[in-house]
Amino acid sequence: MADLTLYHMAPSRSSVVHWMLEEIGEPFELRILDAKSGESRQPDYLAINPMGKVPALRHGEAIITEVAAICCYLADAFPQARLNIPLGDPRRGPYLKWLFFNPGVLEPAIIDHAYKREGSPPRVVLGYGDFDTTMDVVARAVRQSPFLLGDQFTAADLVIGSTLQWAITAKLIEPRAEFTDYTARFADRPALKRTVANTRKMQRVSKTQAAG
Repeated sequence: MADLTLYHMAPSRSSVVHWMLEEIGEPFELRILDAKSGESRQPDYLAINPMGKVPALRHGEAIITEVAAICCYLADAFPQARLNIPLGDPRRGPYLKWLFFNPGVLEPAIIDHAYKREGSPPRVVLGYGDFDTTMDVVARAVRQSPFLLGDQFTAADLVIGSTLQWAITAKLIEPRAEFTDYTARFADRPALKRTVANTRKMQRVSKTQAAG
């Protein structure tokens, strides 16, 4: 049995971790949860992730949840994949900033912009400030060098890039040239291609089962 197990639904945010696992090149098991039956809300899974959502990663005796945290953990646990910036490297700080910028700033800004609500909170109480500033900061970062930390593709690019690609595909943000150029730089990565192919296969199987 693989030492790494991803509790997964496809498509979902756990697809980002699926890609990360493909990148590190270690054997792993996918445990597919049935969204229609509410499997993620059952006691067995709530014992793994009390939030009742995916992803969750089991690595030996450790259980890690939240996309950015899992990707950070895997990058450090398997440094041979060169997806992390190690301790002692001055780029470690910016690397961590971008990893956690995604769930703390980028994704909330996109969601709030796409799904307007009445009586939106003032800028000062929002973790991201405002949508336009957020998007301009990301655009400026990804046009300065091939990747967020220069020439090295890291877990931070995987996390930020996944969110940008999802938001563009879902038409939640404008396909700014900076974003499409940036995501095109890793579109041909073999690990990403395997992830996309596996996701499509899982979706076909799910549709066939539903039809049957």
